[in-house]
Amino acid sequence: MEPLQPLQQFLPQVWFFILGLFLFLYVLLDGFDLGVGILSLTASSEERRSILMTSLGNVWDANETWLILMGGSLFGAFPLAYATILNALYLPAVIMVVGLILRAVSFEFRENADSKLVWNIAFGVGSFLAALGQGFALGSVFEGIKVDEAGHFAGGIWDWLTWRSVIVALTLIQGYVLIGSTYLILKTTGELQKTHYKTATIATWTTLVGALFITISTPLISEQARTQLFTAPLIYIFALIPVFGLLLVGLLLRSLSRREESTPLIYTFLVFALSFIGLGFVIFPNIIPPSITIYQAAAAPSSLVFMLTFIGFLIPVVLSYNIYNYVVFRGKIVDET
Repeated sequence: MEPLQPLQQFLPQVWFFILGLFLFLYVLLDGFDLGVGILSLTASSEERRSILMTSLGNVWDANETWLILMGGSLFGAFPLAYATILNALYLPAVIMVVGLILRAVSFEFRENADSKLVWNIAFGVGSFLAALGQGFALGSVFEGIKVDEAGHFAGGIWDWLTWRSVIVALTLIQGYVLIGSTYLILKTTGELQKTHYKTATIATWTTLVGALFITISTPLISEQARTQLFTAPLIYIFALIPVFGLLLVGLLLRSLSRREESTPLIYTFLVFALSFIGLGFVIFPNIIPPSITIYQAAAAPSSLVFMLTFIGFLIPVVLSYNIYNYVVFRGKIVDET
């Protein structure tokens, strides 16, 4: 055994976990931003829309830090995966970036505009486009990416657009609406809060239907997922995920029917966490499904160690900033001021 072999096995696994952590935190934190943005399209008055926008005013830009960290870490830790995935998902990435730009521009311009209608629509549409692009990217993970022997993208520009990726994208959008609704339950009062108890309940059911379809269809369609998940001991672990997922959904629906304020958001976070665990089981050890592993795509061990020293310092700093942000701006939003 060569001296570097254990390190070459361990470091890619560490970076796979770090990337998963960044993605999870981004989906949770920016997810409710996008959900609130989508929900703003359905607001019945400018006053209600202003409350929704105010609830995001001091936290939304910090939430997107995790997306930047994830992109930079993927480039440094798995350069082959970075190049191949962006090449395969060029159009979904463009859709997402256009949506994020629309959100940022409209959020700032809306504050100083005499007529807010155009910027209101731009913010909602931008939120929807960003979620849609991310959903198509996630759908491509389940579909798989065609590569050649060197690991470079060998498919077509429209490979990401299939009927299953559409369902995955719509499910992710519903998940964002769910987490946005439970966030607004925590931040609002009165009739607006009652409205988002209803949207949260509807989004719970629609997200559940989509999640069940993805869970059942992925092993049936993907030979790699079927081989990996239906062998011991993973089959026993994977079998527990839907059980715990249904339990959490039941608790979420009960908390919504009881008009609880904080527990719906907590249960939603737990549902997302469980979904990420399931996604990890489906993908690992691949970084470009279904054929390129984290070991094949990883940078040199010296580069991974060098990056680890900086990221180990950066993660607590960014986490502390996020926590501080939410602690300072906790509480209800009762009007646009």
